[in-house]
Amino acid sequence: MMLHRCDFVRLPQVKDMTCLSKSSIYRLMADGDFPSQIPLGARSVVWVRAEIEEWCSKKIAAYR
Repeated sequence: MMLHRCDFVRLPQVKDMTCLSKSSIYRLMADGDFPSQIPLGARSVVWVRAEIEEWCSKKIAAYR
């Protein structure tokens, strides 16, 4: 089995990376247009940094 390094980011970091508000992030997730969060516990969720970076890259590429 091959192990992959996985960097997690929390909501404040996601907001900083994307310049989106919390409500915009959750609306885009509900529409299927933003990476899904991963629950770590009863009240803790994270996103995968690489997925957020890929989403940002796709947004940039769409307007270049």
